[in-house]
Amino acid sequence: MRFVKPKKALGQHFLKDLHIAQRIADTLADYKDIPVLEVGPGMGVLTQFLLEAGHEVKVVELDAESVSYLEQHFPDLKGRIIPADFLKLDLTSLFKGQERFCVIGNYPYNISSQIFFKVLDYKEHVPCCSGMIQKEVAERLAASPGGKTYGIISVLLQAWYDIEYLFTVPANVFDPPPKVKSAVIRMTRNHRTNLPCDEALFKQVVKTTFNQRRKTLRNSIKPILGQAYPDYDLPIYNKRPEQLSVEDFIGLTQRVEAYLKPTTVINEHHYNEESPAK
Repeated sequence: MRFVKPKKALGQHFLKDLHIAQRIADTLADYKDIPVLEVGPGMGVLTQFLLEAGHEVKVVELDAESVSYLEQHFPDLKGRIIPADFLKLDLTSLFKGQERFCVIGNYPYNISSQIFFKVLDYKEHVPCCSGMIQKEVAERLAASPGGKTYGIISVLLQAWYDIEYLFTVPANVFDPPPKVKSAVIRMTRNHRTNLPCDEALFKQVVKTTFNQRRKTLRNSIKPILGQAYPDYDLPIYNKRPEQLSVEDFIGLTQRVEAYLKPTTVINEHHYNEESPAK
């Protein structure tokens, strides 16, 4: 088998540029001491540089043709190729005896957001996640408050990870070329160990308000707080969700939690209703 035919159904666009593959592998240069899980290796253009750099690598590949190719061309991966759907795996079972591991890949663009939310579920185990995705999605991940690209995925991931937009990748370095530009990002776990509010409610507040992002919080948060909530005249509710930082959303969640569960104490360190959008 000389090559793998890209499959549209799997969102496969194989990277041809070795220099870019090397740069992606280098995003994990500071993590040589912990294992690496590569998602969707295809024909191993990124895998080869991870192995050359000395990483302990396992790969997850759904495409049977790609699995056969990797088995033939990468003997060092013997016993470390997982023929499965990444989104359905229990990731902690892949590295027995290892508490932490990194995630990397040239991710299928049609499921990249799902991949990052999957990583978020394992945030206590994944100190760094990097790789290549659609440029538009990369911009959303790394967006700051105040812009149109800042949204649900920005807030939920930035609550736990520092996200860097590293560089843009043109379409002509792929086979077949995608119709969009690509970008490489790196997510590094921040120092937050827990949210000072109910995490499930935090997610609900973020998703509910952004689902009506053109409206002010006074209107968009009513599905949670209801019509009778007495504090809609506070300045925070004049804002739209894209104007709130992660810390602002934490403070807003604390206020919502205090209303829904009256015994909850608001931590004013995380909430300042007069603070400007960052």
